[in-house]
Amino acid sequence: MATIKHLSSKNSNYAAAESYLTFQHNEYTGLPILDEKGRPKLRDSYLLDTLECGESSFAMACLIANRKYGKNGGREDVKTHHYIVSFDPKDTVENGLTMEWAQALGLQFCKDNFPGHPAIVCTHPDGHNSAGNIHVHIVIGSLRVRTVERQPFMDKPCDWEAGKKHRCTSAMLRHLRVAVMEMCEQADLNQINLLEAQGDHVSEREYWAQRRGQRRLDHVNAKLAAEGQQPTQTVYQTELDKLRKQIYAVLNKTTTFEEFSALLMQEHGIAVKESRGRLSYCPPGRTKFITAKKLSKKLEKEQVLTALSQNIQLTPTIKPSSEQKPDKIRKLVDIQAKVAAGKGIGYERWAKKFNLKRWSQTLILLQEKGLTSEDALHQRIAELQTQHDDALAVVKDMDARMVSLKELRGHLVVYRQYKPLAQKLQTVRNPAKFKEQHRAEFAVYEAACAYFKVNGLRTLPDLKKLDAEYQTLSSEKNGFYTRYKKAQIELRELRTAQQNVEAFFRKEERSHAVPQQEVK
Repeated sequence: MATIKHLSSKNSNYAAAESYLTFQHNEYTGLPILDEKGRPKLRDSYLLDTLECGESSFAMACLIANRKYGKNGGREDVKTHHYIVSFDPKDTVENGLTMEWAQALGLQFCKDNFPGHPAIVCTHPDGHNSAGNIHVHIVIGSLRVRTVERQPFMDKPCDWEAGKKHRCTSAMLRHLRVAVMEMCEQADLNQINLLEAQGDHVSEREYWAQRRGQRRLDHVNAKLAAEGQQPTQTVYQTELDKLRKQIYAVLNKTTTFEEFSALLMQEHGIAVKESRGRLSYCPPGRTKFITAKKLSKKLEKEQVLTALSQNIQLTPTIKPSSEQKPDKIRKLVDIQAKVAAGKGIGYERWAKKFNLKRWSQTLILLQEKGLTSEDALHQRIAELQTQHDDALAVVKDMDARMVSLKELRGHLVVYRQYKPLAQKLQTVRNPAKFKEQHRAEFAVYEAACAYFKVNGLRTLPDLKKLDAEYQTLSSEKNGFYTRYKKAQIELRELRTAQQNVEAFFRKEERSHAVPQQEVK
């Protein structure tokens, strides 16, 4: 899936943009990384081209334009716009995407959507998250250096006249998302519907807050590990991420909106309100509500109500949390190894009591299940392993089928929604103008048609039958998943018990072994 992101800069040092793209920078401080001689280190791999700069560099072209038209002299003026088009990491393997191909797509994308602006187009092979996603940076000077031919997405004269500044409006961003979708569709690359939010919404600010927090946590954990202590937390969570997880936890165990809102306040102190058909959440310690749009697509009103209705069907399978869970069988401690590693007498006394308790639990478990012989224990573990693997294979297969049904349903809904628009196209006086006015709608409609054609669907299925099939698969998957979890828990217990038995007898053998001494 290709995505597009926009950043604006008020930095009057235009050369800094090219420096960032060609030299290595610390991702947290933004400062260049220096070699042993104090010189900036070049990036390992990149491709870079400029547009609309003539014989000058990008920085010089921007400065000449500013002087010619008397613009961008104030500190608060936006000097450059930075767009990043990131491709799906799977495109490299599945569709043969290379840096050269991505650079060519980026150059054409820049020519089509930012004509008349001095621009740098630079392709990098990977991102900050090391996911292997090829991405293209497009940095344009905010000032247009020449008048260009008016394009359908340009609304006002300032969008095509020389000496005017680039406007990154919501309409422009919508056009660019559609352009990215069309580019990927024409190039046969993986793509999702960018006009609809997908999953959790993580802003640029939250992303970097998580990265910095994880870095600090890793540093603290490294100190603890060096002192021989066990870290209590390994993954850093932002406040918004904690809020999402708390809401998800309540959403998964409630069946009505009233119960959902009441339990959120009771367990986590989170207030929820509805305004103009939209939900907002307010965690404790805040006075301003956070809209669901800023948290996750899954927490908006329609998705919340859908999740609550699905929970009603699964209510009988939800077990009360008040049931007491038995103590888990745990492994015996190798006391001799711990003492040899430096543990003291106090630890040795504690470990003996611990082992005695765990050994009694192990014996009780094996007696209850009638597995007092070694052969019976091995046979039962083999049977459970087979049940575990078979149930897991079925669950994964059903998961794949449910994902396929969900994808088909999404395309079917889009197709039915915009089919009247496609039919109207045949009757309007100016089809080209009408199609341009509804370009985004036609883009997703044609993507749905292409999906049906690729999958050989000449007759489209009924939406109600698809939902019924999805619910049937969901209930069947829950049954197999319960079977899988039951086998997994018993298998884990018996394997631990088997290890305890083996450890106990090894200890007995060591205690009865008599070391041979030299006869003098």
